[in-house]
Parts: sequence; C-alpha cells; structure tokens
Amino acid sequence: MNIKEVDNKEYIFCHWRRKYVRLTPEEWVRQQFLHTLVEQYDYPQSLIAVEVQLATKRRADAVVYTPNLQPLVLIEFKAESVSLTQKVLDQIAVYNRQFSVPYLIVSNGPQTMVAQVNQQSITFLPSVPTWEQVSNKTK
Repeated sequence: MNIKEVDNKEYIFCHWRRKYVRLTPEEWVRQQFLHTLVEQYDYPQSLIAVEVQLATKRRADAVVYTPNLQPLVLIEFKAESVSLTQKVLDQIAVYNRQFSVPYLIVSNGPQTMVAQVNQQSITFLPSVPTWEQVSNKTK
C-alpha cells in the first residue's frame, strides 16, 4: 500500500476513491480488508464502492455490488481499538434497511463478523465468503 506524509500527517492511497486519504486507524482497517477481499477472496475491485451515501447524511463504509450493480455485501469498518459490540451490529442493520443486502460484514481488523441475511433470519458465518460463494447466491 502506498503511504505518504504531508505536514506531519500520514495519507494512504485508496484505489477505490483514486486519491490519497487521511490514514486513520479505521482507514487502515478498511484498506487492509478491501485488499484482502480482492487478493484472497477474488472479489472484483471494480464492484466495490467506498463511502456510499445513504438516504440520511451517513455513509456506508463499503458496498460490494453484483455485476448488474445490485448491492450484495454491506461492510462496516472500525478501528482495531473499537470492540465489535451489539451497537456496531445495530448500526450496520440500520444501514441495511436501505440496501437490503444478503451479506453484512463488520471488521475491526483482528475481529470480523459476517452475517447472511434473509427476511426471516440472520445467520452468522464462520468466515468471509469468497466472491464465488456470494455471487452464486444471487443467480
């Protein structure tokens, strides 16, 4: 990852936004996780959007889309120092009211929670699904 310093502040290049952004603890988790999705789980980089505007003034940290641009995975990132609590899960659940995606992911780096969502239930998965696994669910 490409990091630079400007005026004693660190910036990291975000491939999805095509610019340098301030390197905060949460941004570090986001960049690490998204690169892992692409490199290890075969998610197409072109189908991942960052800082997606919600109907409210809030933004989703990342959304993975299907090839026909339907939201598929909603991702919320936290700094490593932030525990993945019920409050964090509630936050992404509220965001999902707008997107209605089948997969939710919350990560603070060391800890990641993945849920598969349908109208009747939420099932927590033991690991991050591959692109093939999530994209096959939509066919």
